[in-house]
Amino acid sequence: YTVVLVAAICVFVFSLYQLVMTLVPYYTGGQEYDKIRDLAITTDDNGQGFSVDFDVLLEQNPDTVAWIRFEEPSMINYPVVKSSDNSDYLTKTFVANNKLGAIFMDYRNTSDFSDRNTFIYGHHLNVGGEMFSELLEYEDESFCQEHPNFYIYTPDGRVRTYTIFSAGIVKDTAENYNITYDSDEAFTKYLDLCRESSNYQVDVDLNAQSKIVSLSTCTNVRDDERFLVQGVLTEEVGGE
Repeated sequence: YTVVLVAAICVFVFSLYQLVMTLVPYYTGGQEYDKIRDLAITTDDNGQGFSVDFDVLLEQNPDTVAWIRFEEPSMINYPVVKSSDNSDYLTKTFVANNKLGAIFMDYRNTSDFSDRNTFIYGHHLNVGGEMFSELLEYEDESFCQEHPNFYIYTPDGRVRTYTIFSAGIVKDTAENYNITYDSDEAFTKYLDLCRESSNYQVDVDLNAQSKIVSLSTCTNVRDDERFLVQGVLTEEVGGE
């Protein structure tokens, strides 16, 4: 009986240790991003007048290219970085090595959002709801109708508003992840494809001159599936 009890206690302690070691990165990573927001973000008493101090961000991480913000889900409120590949920031936060990761731009894109389609990636976490976890709220058409826009801030002082036109689950090898287009016609066909694969249809203009941002995260259901939310540029203000 004593041997069984000791063995059971050992199993419990080991399991508790594993649980703690799993949760600690999420906790420390979340604290890190809270500190970054405190340092770099300014709003008024009503939460309006949102502005980003990119000098602070670039001092901490020269890979900074933007800030992304949703009004809802408000958890999505992060700096955007860009590396020389698409794996570096899978296990590295804004300033530390941590499996929480970072929100990062595809290395093939230009950093000023001048491409026809700019891809941005983030983890879907099983705990905490951070990074792009709450992007899956856009599976629901009514949620998109209530919160149709997201915002990109860049170091040149520009604020870009993107209106979501497509949201749905696609394969990680789907044509939705095509990033280059040989002609206006090819890009228009790509936009049609994305609309067709969306969970619902949104009444917003799209054409060959459109600039879009594609936000991608895992579903945590199948390894080969991704949840893709895409927005088209509908307003741009500011700039140096």
